[in-house]
Amino acid sequence: MPESRIRPEAAEKRRLRRLEQVADVQRDKDRKGRPGERRWVAPLFITTILLGVAWIVVANVAGGSLGFMAAMGNWNILIGMGLIAVSFILMTMWK
Repeated sequence: MPESRIRPEAAEKRRLRRLEQVADVQRDKDRKGRPGERRWVAPLFITTILLGVAWIVVANVAGGSLGFMAAMGNWNILIGMGLIAVSFILMTMWK
């Protein structure tokens, strides 16, 4: 079956749409290598939240047998919760 003719306006719209798509792809490629990106945020907030949870668990399980944790007493909970709070603050910086 023969292909129907395309109106000039429709052909121009298609061409412009294709150019916009190419420009979007190029813009995305340019963004990936920018130095302003925060690739360090995700590993850091995962590390801090795990550290906070580990601190609380160790303080509750073996805190009495570890000298420095036994000396801190209930401050261990505050330290662990502080690390978790810092990780939540870091999560807001992630793009």
